Amino acid sequence: MTVAQPAVRSETVATASPPLIAPHRLALFLDLDGTLAPIMPRPDDVGPDPRRARLLARLIAVLDGRLAVVSGRSLPDLDHILGGGVRAIAAVHGLVRRTADGQLVDREPHPGLEEARRILGELADCERGLLFEDKGLSIALHYRNAPACAEAVNEAAERLSQATGLVLQQGDMVAELRTPGADKGAAVRAFLRETPFTNATPIFVGDDLTDEDGFTAADRLGGFGVLVGPARPTAARYRLSDHEAVFRWLEGLRIPMEASA
Repeated sequence: MTVAQPAVRSETVATASPPLIAPHRLALFLDLDGTLAPIMPRPDDVGPDPRRARLLARLIAVLDGRLAVVSGRSLPDLDHILGGGVRAIAAVHGLVRRTADGQLVDREPHPGLEEARRILGELADCERGLLFEDKGLSIALHYRNAPACAEAVNEAAERLSQATGLVLQQGDMVAELRTPGADKGAAVRAFLRETPFTNATPIFVGDDLTDEDGFTAADRLGGFGVLVGPARPTAARYRLSDHEAVFRWLEGLRIPMEASA
């Protein structure tokens, strides 16, 4: 079995809020669920939001395009939720990436997904509270509305990972099986090799264990991570309490003139 291991390199428990003065030539990498949107009972419950759209549009303008959304969701889902307002996106935990100039970087689905799709779909049909999600390069079974099924879902996902070679990505009340490949940290590194992100100082903001790879990448490249949610051991240097705190921080962020030069 291949289990995605988030790159937590520190036992530090971040407590301080991130600074309101941005570093020189800032680049923002933002998760969606739990970061730019609240965690909802169903993924489909998250939709476009005028406040979020205005905030992201302003940040993209003042940062000369150096903002990317990096999420576990599919690219079409992200485009819908973001109202098409963000060009640079890494979807499915970095397996799908659209560059700032619109180029799509994709890969072929793992052949084991067909069998896993059938089995997890059948499991979802047996329990009303389970929610099956197909992202093309990965499939996920959410048990937020059926917490008593957690053990059964995770056991099934572990068996399928062992049998197929799919990577088991465990998240917040969800078990996901995905095509092997890039993670969120790899997505950050790839963006930073491309215009307009080159020579930027990265800040990665996220809430989930899958975001630890992004925190680690940002830290190693001269920036830092910001954990959203309860304190826990993390590679992030700072913490914000929830998505509302993220909005307030981003709205109050002071970006030096040279950062957008």
